Amino acid sequence: MTTHVYLDLDGTLTDPYEGITKCILYALDELGCPHPDDDYLHSCIGPPLWDMFPELVGEELTRRAVDLYRERFTAVGWKENRPYDGIHDALEAIASAGHTMFVATAKPHMHAARIIEYFGMGQLIHNVYGSELDGTRGRKTDLLKFAVEKNPGATAHVMVGDRRHDLIAAVANGMTPVGVGWGYGSVEELAAAGASSIAGHPEDLPALIQIGLAP
Repeated sequence: MTTHVYLDLDGTLTDPYEGITKCILYALDELGCPHPDDDYLHSCIGPPLWDMFPELVGEELTRRAVDLYRERFTAVGWKENRPYDGIHDALEAIASAGHTMFVATAKPHMHAARIIEYFGMGQLIHNVYGSELDGTRGRKTDLLKFAVEKNPGATAHVMVGDRRHDLIAAVANGMTPVGVGWGYGSVEELAAAGASSIAGHPEDLPALIQIGLAP
């Protein structure tokens, strides 16, 4: 069996809270907009910027807010990030089981690829798929469809993520949806989105992928 495992980035491989929230607040300050509370900032980890900023600044200022966010993120925000404890070992175990791994993230490809390399995961990841800067393929459903079409030949596909849109997109594309409980979505959110299983810790992930592939 040839299995392709697609992994979300933010909240699944790395904790991006510091970088993402500082970049959001930078954009809001530059536009003279109020700060949301901490709970709202937590909910911003995962969804596309194009979905988040209209709620914070309005439709007319969204493009400017995205540009300001990326201004800071490109300079320093991408490094304000940390891999979850145990995630490197989990990736090595998945690779050792013979699976081919990809990253599929709403984050722009250029930033995602740089993060993967910076934190030493590049040798384990076959390719990185992300959105374009104009928002193209910012929806996870569209992104996964594109990625799967670019990599034919697999007999099974798995999507691993920490938010509901990861798993909803997996189901829409006929993939096995595996949730992770250490990110920014609750167990209830992941279960409601159709998770076939939910890993509590990175070390649980390789075995759950195997179980999810069982006939």
